[in-house]
Amino acid sequence: MLSEAQAWDVLARVADPEIPVISVTELGIVREVAASDEAVEVVVTPTYSGCPATEAIARSIVDALREAGAAQVNVRTRLAPPWSTDWIAPGAKEKLRRYGIAPPGAVADAAATQPVSFVPRVDCPLCGSRNTERLSAFGATACKALYRCRDCREPFEHFKPI
Repeated sequence: MLSEAQAWDVLARVADPEIPVISVTELGIVREVAASDEAVEVVVTPTYSGCPATEAIARSIVDALREAGAAQVNVRTRLAPPWSTDWIAPGAKEKLRRYGIAPPGAVADAAATQPVSFVPRVDCPLCGSRNTERLSAFGATACKALYRCRDCREPFEHFKPI
């Protein structure tokens, strides 16, 4: 049997399968945890409704909580409100940068000041240069765009603010 606090502690160590340097809690997709004598219930909001990692994340959550002592684990998906990059923990954004992914800016700032077609100028996570260019609106996953630094010449992904 696990308490709610213990369950949160366990989930803080469950890595996101696509970005293993941050946990599912740091990514902000774990929205609620409730623990009772019978089960631990976890509510998750995927980064987008078609995210291919959703099933792998649910399996990782179940496996981690069962290994920690939960007899029964239920993972529910909640699509509303939709996940936002604003839910990423501040410390996780620095972890993304060190991993080589440019973290997203604030969604509210981008939405309020830029037209829909705006392509953000993104700092290179490798050398810090602002002299970058977007190569593709999509990177390895739909939530990231592919950029290149014109100074260090290295390609990198930018986690799009959504």
